[in-house]
Amino acid sequence: MADVEVFAQERGLTHLLPELKQGALVAQDPTCHNRLDIFSGEDKRILTEEVTHKWRQTPMLYYMVVMSSLAAAVQGMDEGVINGAQIIYPTQFGIGDPTSKRDSWLVGLINSAPYLCCSTISCWLTHPLNHYLGRKKTIFLTCMISFLTCIWSGLTNTWWHLFIARFFLGFGIGPKSATVPVYTAECSPAPIRGALVMMWQMWTAFGLALGDLIDLAFYFIPDTPGVTGLNWRLMLGSAGIPGLIVCVQVLFAPESPRWLISKGRYEDAFNELCRLRFSRVQAARDLYYIHVLLEAENEMKKGRNRVVEMFTIPRNRHAALASWVVMFGQQFCGVNVIAYYSSTIFVDSGFTQVSAMASSFGFGALNWLFAIPAIFTIDTFGRRNLLLFTFPCMAICLLITGFSFLSTSETGRVVGVSIGIYLYAIFYSPGEGPVPFTYSAEAFPLYIRDIGMSFATATLWFWNFVLSITWPSLILAFKPQGAFGWYAAWCCILWVLVLLFVRETKGKTLEELDQIFAVPLGAHAAYGMRQIPYGVKKFVLFQNPVPEQIYEFESESEVSNTGGEEKARREVKEDLGKANA
Repeated sequence: MADVEVFAQERGLTHLLPELKQGALVAQDPTCHNRLDIFSGEDKRILTEEVTHKWRQTPMLYYMVVMSSLAAAVQGMDEGVINGAQIIYPTQFGIGDPTSKRDSWLVGLINSAPYLCCSTISCWLTHPLNHYLGRKKTIFLTCMISFLTCIWSGLTNTWWHLFIARFFLGFGIGPKSATVPVYTAECSPAPIRGALVMMWQMWTAFGLALGDLIDLAFYFIPDTPGVTGLNWRLMLGSAGIPGLIVCVQVLFAPESPRWLISKGRYEDAFNELCRLRFSRVQAARDLYYIHVLLEAENEMKKGRNRVVEMFTIPRNRHAALASWVVMFGQQFCGVNVIAYYSSTIFVDSGFTQVSAMASSFGFGALNWLFAIPAIFTIDTFGRRNLLLFTFPCMAICLLITGFSFLSTSETGRVVGVSIGIYLYAIFYSPGEGPVPFTYSAEAFPLYIRDIGMSFATATLWFWNFVLSITWPSLILAFKPQGAFGWYAAWCCILWVLVLLFVRETKGKTLEELDQIFAVPLGAHAAYGMRQIPYGVKKFVLFQNPVPEQIYEFESESEVSNTGGEEKARREVKEDLGKANA
């Protein structure tokens, strides 16, 4: 208790000393409230329900969840509305010749403009924006940029003007994609933190589906005197409306307590935690948790070149490689070929423009619906196992889609393409959809996590740019069967890369993650190769081979069966030890 008194005096929190002492006791022993009389009956009930009713949270927390989900939908809509618009605007801008290499490159350049900005500039602005403005103001700024640039896109009259507008849209997409999941994690209690962070991908998929639906709704709007292409202009402009709603919502949302503590604003952080938690004891406990974690993080950062150490220290380098594989894989599995160009693909297969946009909405809806089970499967089956199962399935689906174009029957071609794309969405959504962001957020050690996530998101957006700019020319040169076969081959290559270089992180503490990523690269690759005969015996011959354990932990069974709250508490205790050391 002496340490708590010193902490309260140093941070100007002596008026909160009773709550801080109670919070410190709970931090050291999560069950002590059941034995000590200093806790009120209400505090005992609330602290017990943290475990027994983990989804019973404050209205303000769910307000924050709704805002974050809508921000994710903004992200999806920003990416999705171009899908329908691109079957209309190229003709108006004189770049709609399907046999012209120049036109195909220009259409790809316009579609990929935001991701060029994300990979080269805006993702690297995430850290300074969050450092100086905080989470709330960064979310407000990026959503406002999304709103303004979407309106700007709808007012353009040349292809190069539309390219410029969409390039600046990247300043809204890049930092927002890294900030909102972090903000959600920093405001959420430990037992439901992982599930809430997972919702970023789920509601981004919802935004993509909503963008496809908006494309279909606005397609029928006729031009008015003096306005040509009103339908595609409304498609692009409408994507900014949810961003404006988030700008209003964020004014009433709490600031991240972690960011406030990093600025020495402990009183403000406590007040925000009181808005997010039922009890002042909970708020005091979490305030102390965050303080200890930040102290440990700051101590680890002293006198170290974190960018260099991300690649020179084997543990960090292995995490960077694994994160690069999953982020690269999310693009080169071919998903955004379908997300951005499905309307064009369906038209080429024989659909009318209206039917093509309706079919694109079907893809977006499946992508969203099958992202929902991933909230549970990602912590049940593990990140690596989901990728190893879904990559071969996605390869088969892409081959079905591509080779359906060889059919001389229009009905057969349409049915084959639809089946291939829809099955692809079903396999993508629980695997390469949610895994990359979740994996990258937990793979890096605490002291380089912000730099590691900037590296991971920049990787994602760069290859997103490469994929979206090259697809029109790729399909022109290789034809649909060759283009889809190209990405099917990459799914097979990525299966091998995951097998060799991606380590399982499900349910592991910070200390265990250090041990996992400390395994030499060659040893882990050899372990991956040995898993091939194991998989054949288990899943093909239906035998019961003994699985090889390459990672050795103390009380491993206990670790794997521990819930999110206990895991978080163990990690804090580890960091307490590191800070004291």
